Amino acid sequence: MATVHLTPEAAEELESLNNPMHARVLRLLVRLEQWPDVSGAKALTGDLAGHYRLRTGDYRVQFRVADDKVTDDKVTDDKVTDDKVTVDKVTVEKVTVEKIGHRDGFYEE
Repeated sequence: MATVHLTPEAAEELESLNNPMHARVLRLLVRLEQWPDVSGAKALTGDLAGHYRLRTGDYRVQFRVADDKVTDDKVTDDKVTDDKVTVDKVTVEKVTVEKIGHRDGFYEE
């Protein structure tokens, strides 16, 4: 389980996408909430070591996962009974999306 945050630059790049691609990238961001159980994520190497990318068609989403994890309480409907509530401890990671864009020139700076 993870919380997904966009940098201001990534948010601007997301808003500049046409409607169909905007919707596809939003679906990727929702999938990222399930980190680390996200299929298709590729660890980057070289200068981008420590970062990951997901792709949809010709578009890429570059992100990183924070080293610090937060433990939080989670109550689910099936854990509530008349006289007590069962609370599970869950680890929440922070995923920061840094860049969204077309593959052409995506990794060039």
